[in-house]
Amino acid sequence: MESEKMDENEWSYHGEGNKSLVVSHAQSCVVLRFLKFLPNINKSTEEVYQHLHNILDFGKHIMKQFLGENYVHHGEVVKLPLDFLKRLCLKVQSERPESRCEKEMDVSGYAMCLPNLTRLQTFPFLECRPIFCIEIKPKCGFIPSSAHITKEIKKKICRFCMHQHLKVAKGKWKRISKYCPLDLFSGNKQRMHFALMNLLQESQNNLKIFKNGELIYGCRDDQEHFLDINELAHHLKPFLFPASGLISGPQCPKTVVKELIHILTTVLLNNSTDTARAANIMPFIPLSQGRNYCEASHFCPDLLNSKHVTEATGLPKGCILYKTLQAQMLDMLDIEGLYPLYKRVEKYLEEFPEERGTLLLDGPYDETFFEKLKDLSLEDDGSISYAATKIQQYRVAMTAKDCSIMIALSPTVQEECLDPRSVIRSSKSSFIHSVSILDLDLKPYENIPHQYKRDSKIVNHYLKSIKAQEDSINLYKKSEDCTLLLQKV
Repeated sequence: MESEKMDENEWSYHGEGNKSLVVSHAQSCVVLRFLKFLPNINKSTEEVYQHLHNILDFGKHIMKQFLGENYVHHGEVVKLPLDFLKRLCLKVQSERPESRCEKEMDVSGYAMCLPNLTRLQTFPFLECRPIFCIEIKPKCGFIPSSAHITKEIKKKICRFCMHQHLKVAKGKWKRISKYCPLDLFSGNKQRMHFALMNLLQESQNNLKIFKNGELIYGCRDDQEHFLDINELAHHLKPFLFPASGLISGPQCPKTVVKELIHILTTVLLNNSTDTARAANIMPFIPLSQGRNYCEASHFCPDLLNSKHVTEATGLPKGCILYKTLQAQMLDMLDIEGLYPLYKRVEKYLEEFPEERGTLLLDGPYDETFFEKLKDLSLEDDGSISYAATKIQQYRVAMTAKDCSIMIALSPTVQEECLDPRSVIRSSKSSFIHSVSILDLDLKPYENIPHQYKRDSKIVNHYLKSIKAQEDSINLYKKSEDCTLLLQKV
């Protein structure tokens, strides 16, 4: 990238989260990721540079150990001309969602240059062919069983399903999604198909589909758009069923979507030869902490025999869902067990603020940090070292709970000599595919109190919602019982 020749017209708004904004290049398969700050927050150029390097180091030296070399793309920090940044900032401002504009794009001079993960990462020579990319944010795939949990409902209903009630009540979403992460992480194809179908029907911000890098299906930020499955099927039909006339009529969209779900399930369960270093320590974490089924799931357990519903997991150990789940399960104490450890560390830092660096709360994210994650002991000896280790494991787990899986697909032809492990076959076609992981920023240490309060708010709201529903049902039954029946004599 030649910084002196940067033209803002070659870049377009790609998307943004709470802490960063991304623009993509029109020709090159790259994106620039900028930090975002509130208008009254002034960060120095050095602080921005260090922050970006910490993000890259965490992905490169920590998350890559859990997820594997081929799935994590860390990019590089680049310095950009200030006049280019100011022009680019003005250009993308009109495309930003209003709800995100309380924070401003950083124009101090540094950004991360990363591969565009909506494109194929392993086969750039196929860029001339159509490329579909499906982004899935699976969320937490297990139900906790920590002894520190005070509300038994948390051991029966998954976090995602409980949180849906609060999000709908607040107006973030119009309807409760029938998607349950435990169905996707079950490894059972029936449950996985059911989960993916519900993601397509109520995608919220957990599923997006891109065609040649452009969003065609899903939600941009909190605003619903492009949620017409018939229109999606129109895009996908020539891609999945290249021979025209094979399917038509009212069943066409259903057939196309079913084929897409079959391909996604195959990719998610695909065993990878890319062995992660963390695989040596993670098997000590039980794959299912007592439960692999959420009682709020809309999947009917009668469709399966009881053995399959209660089995620990059906995920192949080399697949991306298995690796993601293993990293998530570093949260062994739940936020209720972790919060007292956070307060222990805070009290210690009040007395010894110079020790913050020793506890690695702000990095560096290197081999020393990774080695500390290997201690899976749950015997609290009351030390600061134990508390700091559990906090770091929790932060890594929370990162894995909020990451996105990017599945890029492009059609192949019979004449090509390609590695068979990179080819996914459907009923009518075969595809080159690449899988990447997005959103791997380490969750901030300072966010722990907020996460503790939010957990309580989610659980309490869910309990109130369920009680209100039960009271309404009971009232209806009583009114039925009191109905006076007059019979003709």
